Amino acid sequence: MNTSSSDPLRDTVRWLSTHTRFPASRLAAPAETLLCFAAAAAAEEAEEQRRFLIKPRDPAQTSALRTHALRRSQVHFKCDNSAKV
Repeated sequence: MNTSSSDPLRDTVRWLSTHTRFPASRLAAPAETLLCFAAAAAAEEAEEQRRFLIKPRDPAQTSALRTHALRRSQVHFKCDNSAKV
């Protein structure tokens, strides 16, 4: 069941067909229910892990964002003329 496939539900059905000749023969209802709950939990965990993957930085985008922030800060520069001589 711990394969590197991306779909735990498909892995569960594949495991059932390999080890129990599913759907010709079936496990006891509580055992099948337990397997289905485990597969659903694994699918939810895989989705959550996929959501929080760290994306590599793009140097061009980082540079463009830094330049954009610098230009925005220069636009809002206020000159202080209170120290007139």
